[in-house]
Amino acid sequence: MGISNVLKKRRRSLIICETVFLLPALIFLAAYLLYPIIATFINSLFQWNGISAEKSFIGFDNWIALIGDSKFWGAFKNNLIIMVLSLVIQMPIGILLATFLDAGGKKFNFFKAVWFLPMLMSSVAVGYLFRYALATNGGLVSSIAELFGGGKIDLLGNQSTALFAVIAVICWQFIPFYMVYYMAGYSSISTDVYEAAVVDGATHAQYIRRIALPLLVPTIKSAIILSLIGSLKYFDLIYVMTGGGPGTSTELMATYMYKNSFITFNMGYGSAIAGGMFILITVFAAIVMKLLNRKGGDSII
Repeated sequence: MGISNVLKKRRRSLIICETVFLLPALIFLAAYLLYPIIATFINSLFQWNGISAEKSFIGFDNWIALIGDSKFWGAFKNNLIIMVLSLVIQMPIGILLATFLDAGGKKFNFFKAVWFLPMLMSSVAVGYLFRYALATNGGLVSSIAELFGGGKIDLLGNQSTALFAVIAVICWQFIPFYMVYYMAGYSSISTDVYEAAVVDGATHAQYIRRIALPLLVPTIKSAIILSLIGSLKYFDLIYVMTGGGPGTSTELMATYMYKNSFITFNMGYGSAIAGGMFILITVFAAIVMKLLNRKGGDSII
């Protein structure tokens, strides 16, 4: 009985200690994550300009309008295009660069530093950089085209090319992130595995294809989820480069939400858009995680 009381006291002390250490983090998460989400859904039930103290309760009118809003669904479609092309472009190139650098070891440290430079720049700075580089008048692309006898090229002002130009810039900036991510995955593979493969007569290419890449599957799954979530909530780089234009060709859910909330001051409808983004991103992430973690999901390579 005495031992039982001691164990209970020790367990109680452990729970108190865990609570004390976790409480600051829980308060932080509640204040900066949970409360804004709840407040967003509450605000979506009101007609509000975001400034005045007066709010008019309108129920689910904003949500009904959102469901029938073709601009929102067009923005969602653009997000999906970015998501698919980001996965198709960034993942393979990131793996190739990581494989190249892993094979070279310390000899390729220079390439590691140079290739990671785009990731060190803020998205706003990258957006302004390429906004001027792709400008029709005086832009780098147009200047090179004119130098070789061609005409001016308007990539960001053309509705058929603007979104793909932005996607190219996104990939340029974020491929280094996935390169480093996969390099970290390679570093977690024991050198004993490679040495055993060499002893068994495997070439380096066979080691990469048959051993290293299958061992990288958990890292690849995590990278896919990160890319998916990031693609559905892009804002700063695209807003700086195109502002969602020309027309609505590069309009995304986040830029559409920003315009409604802080330009037209329709905070209630902007909150509904933000709530719709939250639901769509959560559903997509849950579906992808379910598919990636299904039985036999380790054979995605």
